[in-house]
Amino acid sequence: MPLSAFTKTAVDRRSFLRISGTGALAIAGASILAACSTDSKASSTTSSSGSKKADYGTIAVQLSWIKNIEFAGEYFATDKGYYKDAGFSAVNLLAGGGQTTAEEAVTSGQALVGLSSPSITGPAVAQGAPLKIIGSTYQKNPFCLMSLAEKTPIKTVDDMKGKRIGVQSGGNQTIFEGFLKANGLTDKDVELVATQYDIAPLEAGKYDAHMSYVSNEPILAKKDGYTPVLLELAENGLPFVAETFTVLQDTIDNKRDLLKAFLKAEIQGWTDAVKSPADSATKAVTVYGKDQKLEQTEQTSEATAQNTLILTDDVNTNGLFTMTKDLIGANIKALGVMGTTLTADKLFDLSLLDEVYKENPDLKVQFTIPAAS
Repeated sequence: MPLSAFTKTAVDRRSFLRISGTGALAIAGASILAACSTDSKASSTTSSSGSKKADYGTIAVQLSWIKNIEFAGEYFATDKGYYKDAGFSAVNLLAGGGQTTAEEAVTSGQALVGLSSPSITGPAVAQGAPLKIIGSTYQKNPFCLMSLAEKTPIKTVDDMKGKRIGVQSGGNQTIFEGFLKANGLTDKDVELVATQYDIAPLEAGKYDAHMSYVSNEPILAKKDGYTPVLLELAENGLPFVAETFTVLQDTIDNKRDLLKAFLKAEIQGWTDAVKSPADSATKAVTVYGKDQKLEQTEQTSEATAQNTLILTDDVNTNGLFTMTKDLIGANIKALGVMGTTLTADKLFDLSLLDEVYKENPDLKVQFTIPAAS
């Protein structure tokens, strides 16, 4: 893994959703342990007012990467007591970035919930992993091809033809190949250049576009004095959501109330996070990701950019983490383009979120939707 271009000491986030699906596929035959909770069944406690409150014990959540700005909602849910109010003694946030995928963590019982993407969970489910996606923080695929206005700007798919494209091996390459297929191209239409996650080769003119995250590398390029030009995969055939909540089907069947309580706390946490990019960055920099030596300015910029992936008109209508039927269908179609054939009901179950919002209508908040930069 490369060092962060900002800190030179912190591992960079940009590789997670680019990792190969092979790790996720390998879990299909894994044994399923009891999901990480202190009790297999919720108990209850009696409050001072005499009402009974659920006690779900302690659970673990497998994050998709290091503890940076991308998990600001979880930080708020912890600090403001939303998890505890929901009935959890504690919610342990397990940093990602190692060899274990969220799918493996959930299936093996290391975590009750894992944050992932359909591009990884889908292939695992297709090979038999008993997993479901119950919500999605990012409503939009964060991947893009970033070129530079000062070098060779690539604004359209047609502009890609004959150009040198820097792509990381593993999952990134798989996604890029799916992107080509979705647009009627093959790897013969471009010159594929193997690269890592540092954008220095792009800035040096070693290739013309770099496989990037819209909320990350463009910020780095601007800091270096360049004008990033983004060709977003979401707008060109691969509208994958990301930072999805992945759980076992067994947990849905047998711990439905627990999952609903968890989702409620997550909604509350992310409602605070998207309203406060600077506070979100402070939590990441000074507390949760303190050991990563993150930079406040960069994390604030990334939190602001991240909001463009989280907030949409549909979210304002239906609530955080929800997905419309059209969006689910688009994700299933995108998986098909990449070679994974699934029906929506095999991968997604948004019924828990539906119940959470029906039972707690005040959770639906009208956000100011930021303009994409």
